[in-house]
Amino acid sequence: MREAMLLTAALAVAIPAVAAADSRPYAMGGITREFAPKVREADRSGKTFRISGHCQSACTMFLAVRTVCIEPSARLLFHAGRTDRGTRDMMNSYNPKLRAYLVSNGTMERATFHTISGRDMIARFGYRQCP
Repeated sequence: MREAMLLTAALAVAIPAVAAADSRPYAMGGITREFAPKVREADRSGKTFRISGHCQSACTMFLAVRTVCIEPSARLLFHAGRTDRGTRDMMNSYNPKLRAYLVSNGTMERATFHTISGRDMIARFGYRQCP
């Protein structure tokens, strides 16, 4: 019995916890219709999805994941999509407060990037800070 308990304790230390999903592989964005299935998969997993570092364009669609968190040091870059559908897909991924801000500034009507810090995403737009 004691040996089984020691083995269980040793395995708990030796096997690392499953890492949270992360925005880094998607940092440079891409085509929104190709990102949509990845966002749905991340949402279905139930695992925390961490936005860290640089996250531009379609990468910001991960804001739709229920378990998303943002590191204060992150930088999110927003712009109009290449198509109306692309812009709509991105906008539908954002919470109402962020969406209203982007509309009021005309951000999603221009191809130029508008950067919002992770700190502002948390403080101004109500997204959860990563632990």
